[in-house]
Amino acid sequence: MTDLPTFIAGLPKVELHVHHVGSASPRIVAELAARHEGRSPVPADPDQLADYFAFRDFAHFIEVYLSVVDLIRDPEDVWILTHEVARELARQQVRYAELTVTPYSHVHRGIPAPAFCEAIEDARKRAEADFGIALRWCFDIPGEAGLPAAEETLRIALEERPDGLISFGLGGPEIGVPRPQFKPYFDQARAAGLRSVPHAGETTGPETIWDALRELGAERIGHGISAALDPELLTYLAERQIALEICPTSNVRTRAVSVIEEHPLPQLVEAGLLVTINSDDPPMFGTTLDDEYAVAARLLGVGPEGLAGLARNAVTASFLEPGEKARISAEIDAYLAAATR
Repeated sequence: MTDLPTFIAGLPKVELHVHHVGSASPRIVAELAARHEGRSPVPADPDQLADYFAFRDFAHFIEVYLSVVDLIRDPEDVWILTHEVARELARQQVRYAELTVTPYSHVHRGIPAPAFCEAIEDARKRAEADFGIALRWCFDIPGEAGLPAAEETLRIALEERPDGLISFGLGGPEIGVPRPQFKPYFDQARAAGLRSVPHAGETTGPETIWDALRELGAERIGHGISAALDPELLTYLAERQIALEICPTSNVRTRAVSVIEEHPLPQLVEAGLLVTINSDDPPMFGTTLDDEYAVAARLLGVGPEGLAGLARNAVTASFLEPGEKARISAEIDAYLAAATR
């Protein structure tokens, strides 16, 4: 097989940085907007969503993102969204995904925490039966909502503790939202067995990544692209193989990177970091995980073997059990061998 898009389309994958609401397809967003027409600025016409999702900067992205969150009004909306996200990931040969979920945003808008968790869990189990994809949850703090959101997110995580929950995160804006203030919440989450996966170093400098590592015990870093500016940090991350969850198109669409040609992905790979490729909020950014692998191939100048290596990186960096890691890695290797023989 010499056609790279075809190779990417069939490549077994793992997705580690993809947001629950941010993965709502234009069809689902438009349907929800139609249900709440007159009470939301979100267009009910899928063709108009591309313009609505044209972000001026990261702050505007958060504003638009929260307007879509406002469309999720009841547990049925939650279930439909979750099942549809799984369908789209499975279509791209994603075998396993760690989905970033922000329960505070929905509970704060009136969905009871038990009902929210029941909806995502039921959809998770149904998706595995329907599509053969395994989903797990990262409950993340919306940084823009501050410490009350951190306290509530931790409470929901520890009291509800849905079966699919494996990690604790921190999303939203980085500017004006210092990481160290969230240390007590991450300490408690980690003590309860949840893994630490905060966002850091997308729209701020390397010090935010250092804070995530030192204060929050980060085991992976969401984005982390500003690590390229700090040789000491690059060495630290490479030696410990602390993975970065890289989302190239997202970084351009939120203006964290001016143009895709300036993305630091090649520098991060050259420095020996464990780099994974992810889609972040794919419909909002006009991309898919397959598209992100194609972008990575262009930036790195790699073909099937290099792309299979990136897919294996995601397996390595995941919180899968060792047996499942071995199984998916073997599937990637077999696919590569068949495609290149």
